[in-house]
Amino acid sequence: QVQLVESGGGLVQPGGSLRLSCAASGINFRIYTMYWYRQAPGKQRELVAVISPSSITTEYADSVKGRFTISRDNARNTVYLQMNSLKPEDTAVYYCNTKSLPKDYWGQGTQVTVSS
Repeated sequence: QVQLVESGGGLVQPGGSLRLSCAASGINFRIYTMYWYRQAPGKQRELVAVISPSSITTEYADSVKGRFTISRDNARNTVYLQMNSLKPEDTAVYYCNTKSLPKDYWGQGTQVTVSS
């Protein structure tokens, strides 16, 4: 059974930082591309960052480029999202995701709130 468990969310002031973690189990983690998505209240879920199995390739939404960094530790079956220079518009539930088509696996999400 595939499980993705996010952690690390919380309340942070504008300009602050958070690091999200997603621990995966039930998959051969090292061969899967991993994704971070987010969903703000009243908005559609959007893709934030992607990392290839070997970490060679990473991609980011324009809104987070230069501020967020996705990384992974295949020995720990964990993917990370380092978020710096946070803005109020980064407030959302952040979800870890991976895909084994046609299946789409999601974590339960972790809330990130950026507010003074």
